[in-house]
Amino acid sequence: MKTGKILTTAIFALVLGQQAVPTAHAQQGEKLEGSVTHQMYLDMKLGKLNIEGDNAVVESLVLQRDIPITYDYISTLMRTPNALGEGAACIVCHASNDPSKSYRGLDLSTCEGILRGATEDPVRPVIVPGKPSKSLLVQKLHSNRMPLGVPFFQAVDTDEIMTVKKWIDDGAKNDDFFNTKVLPLFKDKEAFGGGAACIECHKSHRDPPSFNEVNMLSYEGIMKGAFSETNEKQGLHGKPIVIPHDSGNSPLYQRLTSNRMPPGIDPGEPGNHPNTLLLMRWVEQGAWCK
Repeated sequence: MKTGKILTTAIFALVLGQQAVPTAHAQQGEKLEGSVTHQMYLDMKLGKLNIEGDNAVVESLVLQRDIPITYDYISTLMRTPNALGEGAACIVCHASNDPSKSYRGLDLSTCEGILRGATEDPVRPVIVPGKPSKSLLVQKLHSNRMPLGVPFFQAVDTDEIMTVKKWIDDGAKNDDFFNTKVLPLFKDKEAFGGGAACIECHKSHRDPPSFNEVNMLSYEGIMKGAFSETNEKQGLHGKPIVIPHDSGNSPLYQRLTSNRMPPGIDPGEPGNHPNTLLLMRWVEQGAWCK
């Protein structure tokens, strides 16, 4: 089933349900004030809805109106090929908590399995209810492995990657080890297997020319994190890409070792897929099994 069909089903299920067209109710004198259907009808009459494309449909009809996302819909996403980008359904690889039958011992075929998370060491949750940005499942759908184009089966324990890991776990200090062993890696197009140096895409705190406003030219730039320019305008700090003493939760290390899901997805595929937005809203609403 392709994305368009899934989204069409979602909109009718979440917004319209089995109700008739609003004008028919209005002609019969029925009052729909307070219903999401009636509000949608009013917005259409007033020209507030100008919907073009799947993302706009999800944003206007579901996200802006805080429509409850049910687990039943999330279950459909986990079971449907191409639902979250071109690729196999999630449960093809993740349908059991038995690591001998399912990658990472992760069961995405049930709500309880999703909330239980990965059972193979390192054991870790993939959903943090109420916090989609902290949820590993969402991160896996959003984030490409770096550098772009690195093969899916590229080793994640190369000397170069282990050097970055050691630096982070040792405290991510601005010391001789960083300046002589780590920083040069970000300038080397062969260091991490993708054929491009990190600084080709991350060399400024402005986007463009630097993706996510990440600057990897210096220690100060790296520690300033992502979106620093945008966040500073709002009185906020940048989003850290390095967490000292914790490589596992440092986006820099994660990007060097963690492939985007589903396997084989084109790195150019947008990270804000409409169904990913719905999954994020489900997590934000509490990730309820109902």
